[in-house]
Amino acid sequence: MPKNSLNVSLKGADDIFSTEESRQEQQREQVQQIPIGELFPFKNHPFKVLDDESMQRTVESVEQYGVLSPLIARPRPEGGYEIISGHRRQHAAQLAGLDTLPVIVRQMDDDAAVLLMVDSNLQRENILPSERAFAYKMKLEAIERTVGRPKNVGQVVPDYFGKRSTEIVAEGTGESYKQVQRFIRLTNLIPELLDMVDEKKIAFNPAVELSYLDESQQRDFLEAMQDTQNAPSLSQAQRLKKLAQEGHFSYDVAFAVMGEEKKDELDKVVIKNDTLRKYFPRSFTPKQMEDTIIKLLDQWQRKQQRQNER
Repeated sequence: MPKNSLNVSLKGADDIFSTEESRQEQQREQVQQIPIGELFPFKNHPFKVLDDESMQRTVESVEQYGVLSPLIARPRPEGGYEIISGHRRQHAAQLAGLDTLPVIVRQMDDDAAVLLMVDSNLQRENILPSERAFAYKMKLEAIERTVGRPKNVGQVVPDYFGKRSTEIVAEGTGESYKQVQRFIRLTNLIPELLDMVDEKKIAFNPAVELSYLDESQQRDFLEAMQDTQNAPSLSQAQRLKKLAQEGHFSYDVAFAVMGEEKKDELDKVVIKNDTLRKYFPRSFTPKQMEDTIIKLLDQWQRKQQRQNER
C-alpha cells in the first residue's frame, strides 16, 4: 500500500487518556478576545468603579501595555458575558479606547460566581466600608445556600462542616467572624449614613450601633446630626440604640443627645493652624512650633512661680 494512502493520526498520551470533560474544561480556560460591548457588570456588584487617580494610572498603563491580566466572565442567558473579575480593567480599557479584551470564560452557577467575584475583589488594597459590607453579605448568602444544597455527583465542595457561615466568610480576610458580622450590619444603614461612613464622617463603631435604628429613626438621626453639626461618638450611638429599643427615640431626643458636649472636647484646647502661623516663620514645622510653645509655657510657668513666692 502506498505511503500516502495511510491516514493515521498519532496522539500524545495526554490526548489518549484525557476525558471529553477535561478537554472541554481546557477549552473553556483558554483566553479569548471578546468585544467590550459584549461584557456586562456583575449583577449587584458591590465594588465601586471610580474615575479617580488610581483609575487614571490604570488607563495610562492600558494605553501603553494593553490589558495584561485577563478578565474572568461567564456566559449570560440573554447573550454576552457577565464579568466576574475585572470590572476596573474593563472600565480602564473603555477609557483607553480598546475594542476587545482578553477574557477567560467559565460556566459557573450564581453562588460560585458570587464567591469568586467577592474573593477576587477583596484582594484590592483600598476597600470602602460599604463595599466590604455588601461583599461580605453577598458571600454569606451564597455560602448559606451552598451549605443547604445537595451535592452533585463529583462536585468538589469546600469543607464547611462545623463552621459558622461568618467564619467561612472571614477566612483569608484577616477579619474575625464577629467583625464580619459587624460589617454586614452596615448594610442596614440608609445610603446617606453609609456614604458618611465611607467618607469617614461617621466612625465605624458608632455606625454599627446606628444600624439598629429603623429607616425612619435613621432619617431623624441624620437630621439631628446635621442640625447640631456633630458626629456621633460610640457612647452617643449606643444610647440612641438603647432609646430606640425602649421606644423612646425621636428627633428631639436625637437632637438633645447629639447637642451634648463630648468629654474629649471638654478636655482639650484646639488652636487653629492659621492662628499659630502668624507667630512663626514659614519654615517652621508643626513639631518645631509645638516645641517652641512648650518652651515658652515653661518660661511663663517659672515666672508665675517666682511672682507667687514674693
